[in-house]
Amino acid sequence: MTNMPFFTRDGDTFHPTEVANGPWDPKSLHGRVIIGLLGFAIEERYSGPEFVPARLTVDMFRLPTIDKPVEVTTRLVRDGLRIRVVEAEFVSGGVSMARASCQLLRRTQNPEGNVWSPPNWDVPKPADIPKPTDPRLGMNGKWTTRPIIGHMGSLGPRRLWMSEVRELVAGVPMTPFVHVAVGADFASPFANAGDKGLGYINSDVTIYLHRLPVTKWIGFEVVNHHATDGVAIGECWLYDEEGPIGTATVAALAQRKPMVNPSKR
Repeated sequence: MTNMPFFTRDGDTFHPTEVANGPWDPKSLHGRVIIGLLGFAIEERYSGPEFVPARLTVDMFRLPTIDKPVEVTTRLVRDGLRIRVVEAEFVSGGVSMARASCQLLRRTQNPEGNVWSPPNWDVPKPADIPKPTDPRLGMNGKWTTRPIIGHMGSLGPRRLWMSEVRELVAGVPMTPFVHVAVGADFASPFANAGDKGLGYINSDVTIYLHRLPVTKWIGFEVVNHHATDGVAIGECWLYDEEGPIGTATVAALAQRKPMVNPSKR
């Protein structure tokens, strides 16, 4: 990758670059880089070939600005024979902005017998879909997509392929887990946007994985959206080019602030 990375690194400190900004405020970080960096630190410090990061939950309770250095602190909560649990905190400019919990499960063998699963989706491969000409579909170069059916805000089925075009941390190739973690934030706008645009900002992301992707393209299929009183949930099933890999679920709130203490989000 030759595009500018989202972060440069100086020891345990990460410095956001100009491309790490998000859609709500050009001076704030994109949710995808927050989630991705938390996943990056957890995997770098606690993962291993015998464990699968089966669940990553990230709570985003403040909006970090792009001009502040970032540190990620981690804590090993449980290191058992089969289950490893890690907590991580995203600290920007000395202030906690987000936190993560990750459960890593030891690889073993499936038990005997058959269990029903939904069928694999039947869609064209990314290589068989023309590259879109509208740069907004990849937020002007933050990622690249291959739309399959529907689009953000369309009323009906929505499916697309997404792939990364830049490193999360300069000089460090993206691992399959980080690839999913960076992209998972897309589940919120893809599932929660309506025919009048995106009116929800997600406050969390939870990724469930039964396996890591083996290709660079991640497929998103919207399978749920419901909202009441300005609180929404959205869910996407995730795929690689060989089949299902897991899910990404988000909670989101309407972008209309209530009459409360302005220091609260």
